Parts: sequence; C-alpha cells; structure tokens
Amino acid sequence: MTTGNIPGPPSPAKGPICIIGASGRSGAALCRVLLAEGQKIIAVVRSQGNLAPDIAEACQAVRIADLTDSATLTLAFEDAAVIINTAHARHLPAILAATKAPIVALGSTRKFTHWPDDHGRGVLAGEAALKADGRPSIILHPTMIYGAQGEDNVQRLAKLLERLPIIPLPGGGRALVQPIDQRDVTRCLVSAIHLIQNGNVTGPESIVIAGPTAMAYRTFVRMVLYFAELGGRPIVSLPGWTLMALSHLTRHIRRLPQIAPEEIRRLLEDKNFDIGPMEQRLGVIPVPLANGLHHLFGSRMHQKQEP
Repeated sequence: MTTGNIPGPPSPAKGPICIIGASGRSGAALCRVLLAEGQKIIAVVRSQGNLAPDIAEACQAVRIADLTDSATLTLAFEDAAVIINTAHARHLPAILAATKAPIVALGSTRKFTHWPDDHGRGVLAGEAALKADGRPSIILHPTMIYGAQGEDNVQRLAKLLERLPIIPLPGGGRALVQPIDQRDVTRCLVSAIHLIQNGNVTGPESIVIAGPTAMAYRTFVRMVLYFAELGGRPIVSLPGWTLMALSHLTRHIRRLPQIAPEEIRRLLEDKNFDIGPMEQRLGVIPVPLANGLHHLFGSRMHQKQEP
C-alpha cells in the first residue's frame, strides 16, 4: 500500500538504472516493477543463466560482474544514472569506488543485533562507507522479509511447523518481530529510486523498513500456522541454550529444514522499529501481516489446486 506522497516516476530519459543482484529475489521483483514503468534497466549478475528470461529479454543490457573483483565493476556500471545494490551491503565500498552515480542499497536490521556477526558487521561497514562518501544515497534496512517466491523465512518456517507436533520456542516466543512483505520492500526501493531521480536526495540517508506492527514471535508462529492451514500446535517454552544445542540435530534429520544456533539466539531479542520515516519519506504504508500471509499462502494453495 502506498500513500499519495510517494514521488512519481520521472522520465526514463534520465538514464538507465543499474540493478546489482537482478537475479535474486529482491532484484528480480524490482526489475519487473521498473520495467513496467518504462525504465531502462542494466542487470548486473554473476551468471547470466540465473537471470529470469523475461527480465533478460526486457533489459537494455545484461552485464556479468563479480563484486569481489573491482576490475569488472567499472565496466558493469558504465552509463548508469543510478546504481541499485540488492546484494549484500558489504560490497558497497567496492561499488562506491567503481562509480560516481547515486546509490540505493539494501542493508538489514541485523545491524542492530546485540550479537554481531559477519552479516551485521558487513551491513554496518557498507552504511559507514556511504556516509563517508557523502554522495546522494539511500540505504534501506528491512526486517525479516517474507512473501517472495522461494524465500527462506516464512516458507521455511511453515515447512518446519508442518513436521513438528509441538512448537518449542526460546523464552516462550515472547520477543518481538516485525516482518515486512517483499512487495513493500519493492515499493520502498522504487520510491527511493524516484527520490534520487527527481533530485530530492542531497546526501546519505538510512531508513528502516518494516511491517506495520511488532508482535510476539509466538503470535507470528500462530498466524503462519493459521494461514498455511496447518492446524493448531501447542507452544512449549524452552531455554535458548537448550534449543541452540538441539538445532545441531536438524543437520541429521531428513526433510527437516536446518536451523543454525545463531537463528535461535536472534529469537531472544526484540526486533521492533519505528516506521514513521518509511511512511513519511518513502510514502509507503506496509501491508498488515495477515494480508501478506493470506496473499502468500493463498497463492500457494491456488497453485496446488491447478491441474
């Protein structure tokens, strides 16, 4: 859902948009929306074979580049008016060194964790590089993203819940989560691009993007059970250290999604955020979780019922 404040699309004549990670979930979704707007797209991927055929055919160019190989980046970004990085934010220093174009990037709210890991530290490093560079740029920090085809958050959780007679949660699942629908992530990226194309960004900006309401993880689990039509399951509270130890067993149980101890630990900290800047600066009002889950699992049920 968007508000009337979202900046409209500028003339595509301002130059092509270079999308790094166009073959990924967020990158592919963004490509399709921008192509529908009539924007010219340069898709940057590590392997052309991973890019969806409809996107490859519609793009102005498809360029192969390795974000760890600076020699390939300058050519990949040639002629781009705006660079969009949907790959990991750790690559932003290399991207900044290879182009003078404005940048829109995806970060992650993992940067706020009390237990920093390589992912979170990479996001912080990328954001710091943008701030130090000073050029017009926007980095968006999404919470848990759900709803994309093949995403491994809600859909992997549903597969796990389907196989468990009881749901063991650390601390009873009382910590807060605030998931965001992939469609809202795409809307936020598009809005950020429009802001830059219209000259409404003068320096680095950092914006958290999340769902409309934080809720206890146990409530989130119950909503997934309901919309995935998996029935009820009793929720059992266990200490985090116990579940972290048991998570190693998922490597050895067939048909059970693997869970890392770090994932269990992150379920012990609250992830609730102010979305005022998202709504006011980007003009995007996120869809409620119930709507997003209905869309996700309703689409899956429809696909199963097709002959």
